[in-house]
Amino acid sequence: MLDFGPDLCSDLGFSMEREWLVSNGLGAYASGTVAGALTRRYHGLLIAALQPPVGRTLLLTKLDEAATCNGVVYHLYTDCWEDGWVEPQGYKRLARFHLEGATPIWTFALSGSILEKRIWMEQGANTTYIRYDHSGGRDAIELTIRAIVNNRDHHAHTRAGDWQARIESVAHGLQITAGEEAAPLYLLSDRASAIPQHQWLAGYYLSIEDYRGQEAIDDNLYAGLFTATLQPGQSLTLVTSTSPDPDLDGVAAYARQLAHERQLLADARQHLKPMPPEVEQVVLAADQFIVRRGLPSEPEGRSVIAGYPWFNDWGRDTMISLPGLALATGRHQLAARILRTFARFVSRGMLPNRFPDEGQAPEYNTVDATLWYFEAIRAYTEATGDDLLFHDLFPVLREIVDWHLRGTRYQIHADPADGLLCAGEPGVQLTWMDAKVDDWVVTPRIGKPVEINALWYNALRIMADFARIWGDTAPVIPAKAGIQGLAVLVEHYTALADQVRASFSRFWNDETGHCHDVIDGPGGDDPSLRPNQLIAVSLPHSPLNPQQQKAVVDACAHHLLTPHGLRSLAPNDPAYIGHYGGDRRTRDAAYHQGTVWGWLIGPFASAHLRAYDDPTAVRSFLEPLLGQLASHGLGSLSEIFDGDPPHTPRGCIAQAWTVAEVLRLWQETTGR
Repeated sequence: MLDFGPDLCSDLGFSMEREWLVSNGLGAYASGTVAGALTRRYHGLLIAALQPPVGRTLLLTKLDEAATCNGVVYHLYTDCWEDGWVEPQGYKRLARFHLEGATPIWTFALSGSILEKRIWMEQGANTTYIRYDHSGGRDAIELTIRAIVNNRDHHAHTRAGDWQARIESVAHGLQITAGEEAAPLYLLSDRASAIPQHQWLAGYYLSIEDYRGQEAIDDNLYAGLFTATLQPGQSLTLVTSTSPDPDLDGVAAYARQLAHERQLLADARQHLKPMPPEVEQVVLAADQFIVRRGLPSEPEGRSVIAGYPWFNDWGRDTMISLPGLALATGRHQLAARILRTFARFVSRGMLPNRFPDEGQAPEYNTVDATLWYFEAIRAYTEATGDDLLFHDLFPVLREIVDWHLRGTRYQIHADPADGLLCAGEPGVQLTWMDAKVDDWVVTPRIGKPVEINALWYNALRIMADFARIWGDTAPVIPAKAGIQGLAVLVEHYTALADQVRASFSRFWNDETGHCHDVIDGPGGDDPSLRPNQLIAVSLPHSPLNPQQQKAVVDACAHHLLTPHGLRSLAPNDPAYIGHYGGDRRTRDAAYHQGTVWGWLIGPFASAHLRAYDDPTAVRSFLEPLLGQLASHGLGSLSEIFDGDPPHTPRGCIAQAWTVAEVLRLWQETTGR
């Protein structure tokens, strides 16, 4: 499925548009193109998470390999320069590129000899392995490898001379330190000799950054030369790490990675039947987003990276993704750790929106992340039958509801007149449609957004159910918080939910035959056709009647559905933008104004399943997305796509909630 031959590999447009990614469970990653050319500031062989899962820093940019065989020198790397030159053109030596599990493998043809290169990361360590195998032919291959390094935040860029590196010979290789306070980088090998270098290489052209209106030129430092000779059947391993003593045995290290992947697939196979190769690939992709976020009170804490290469962990993305990433794949203990970790961050009844890259205090500008938390806990409880988690977290959930009733940040509060949840104030973006450029919030959605109130209704029903279950299983009544006794709690949450359901009828627009996107906003009610109303159908507790549910599904299917997800706005809307690109302002103007989002296939397909009970149709909605595994981010699923055909993939090459929703839906339709 993910196996390209020389005809495609030697097509520079094809091989530069397809990107690979490996990660380590800490937030660190390595990523690049099939061609080997740098096209993003985020491409590199070691982008270490120095403050896991953030503090991500580009340390090793690339390796420039030259192979000499039978007296002929072959350059195996490709560079694009600011003057327009592509030189050298190592992609032309590629006979094959494929993924073995999640590991990218390049096969180079060298006058009768075959050289394979594979790249992977050690789980739980800021360590990348690059292994070369002489896998065919009778002649020796002499390898010379130039190590090209950097030391910058992965969002930034470097100019030659920005810093002076100290490059020292150590056992098995080199230690490189870019300034007094920089984390040392170790470049080590099991068999190659290493010679320190110090030469700035200026003018790398990053085409995707140019497309995105960002600084498109970056400079890197040539820091070391490694040389070795490989006889037929021999291997060479280079290890780049923030640790001075990583395991240099490339065979053993790769065996650990394969064992890790086999366990992931074995766990998932119990829950995803059948599990064809495409779904196996998505299971492996799911693991890349799970990261460690340890706390003094929760040292084994876990979180979810929203998307690679540039996002960190976000509360909203984590809760939406959890059922697919952890429950559908059989990683229930991991799901519990994530839910417990986020409980530690609840503040004034809110979950964090995001954790900044630099490790500062979390930001709380979200109204929906907290409400998705209820659904994630419900899904966990249903999947596992484990009541202990919600017993432990029930007081936290009660506190959240109380804060929403009396009001918390950003005017988030339940309107006493109708029980619906209000949110928003000028200059703040609170829903998942959160694009903001300077002081301009593109889709402010101030008032009562439709999906927020669907989530609020769902949360209140969940609380009533939890209180009822607790009354059946708990030996003691939980701590008092203004309402006495479990029976009263059940009655209280049920009454709140009943009021919200009755008031939810205000969202229905008889004229359009679907829901308003926002009611009671500064400009009145917003009748725009957006996909948010699907959440009012797809959640376990829907405030819409069956006829309305079908009408919502039909409207969204007719105007918003594409092969790779749903448009964020109907094409006939005057505000619709069908192409995503350009500088930040242009891109963000389109982000939620027509751009297709992969994750929205989840709410749509679940809503369709509820309305029409047709699992075969739901599986058909997933097929085009599974086909997308072979483009953009290889082996993973993209964040967004152009709203207009051919729906070119854009944004992150690997997005957690896109991957997660495919897995959740696959499980949801298993056996039906």
